[in-house]
Amino acid sequence: MTPRRAPRPDTRSLLLLAAIVALVVASFATLDLQWRVFASAESLAAMARFGAEFFPPELAAPFVAKVVRAAGETLAMSLLGTALAALAGLALALLRRGRWLGRWLMNGLRAIPELVWATLLLLAAGLGPMTGTLALALHTAGVLGRLFGEAIENAPPGPAEALRAQGIDGWRVAAYATLPQVLPQLVSYTLYRWENNIRAAAVLGVVGAGGLGQMLAFHLGLFQMGRTATVLLAMIVLVLVVDAASVLARRMLMR
Repeated sequence: MTPRRAPRPDTRSLLLLAAIVALVVASFATLDLQWRVFASAESLAAMARFGAEFFPPELAAPFVAKVVRAAGETLAMSLLGTALAALAGLALALLRRGRWLGRWLMNGLRAIPELVWATLLLLAAGLGPMTGTLALALHTAGVLGRLFGEAIENAPPGPAEALRAQGIDGWRVAAYATLPQVLPQLVSYTLYRWENNIRAAAVLGVVGAGGLGQMLAFHLGLFQMGRTATVLLAMIVLVLVVDAASVLARRMLMR
């Protein structure tokens, strides 16, 4: 039996790879990356002194209780923001009339970072978790809408064509043929974005959107490094817990 030859990359793939390598090289050439200064003894000593100021963390019971409440607020912001985004993204992905308008809307929503959305929404919603939740929902709706749309477009057409052959059309084709096929993929995308949003929710608090980020900005601004360290530890633990829960949920979906 003749062994199979490995497939050779085509010309377009090689050209694309060469273009990417050229862009990376050009990026290194144009940026003023001062690696010598960064790795100098003075810089390393300054970073070590700054890092030492974070120890020991503040572990007084009243302050830890505040951090736990803020962590719950951050978790709630990420959950609600992701849920709202999933609903809006699915609606945009299923949009048939005015499809070009939906694509432009999705591009616009995800092009604006969550931090910018939060800054804009502060004028309408004011300080607090509502601003952070809406900022997460708006940006993530554009991301999930694009991912959902690609999943729906790439779904096997057989079940949908079978329903149309029986005279069934419109939303019922999507509900009974397309969505059941891609639902595990849509849930996986949503869980992955939830992982990202838990990090983004922590950062959004810096502009007054509530949660751990708001505590971080407050205590870091006052140079209360022990309390800042406690908030940072809470962020790390929260991210690890959410990541583990998301991975577990995705594995259960793939069974």
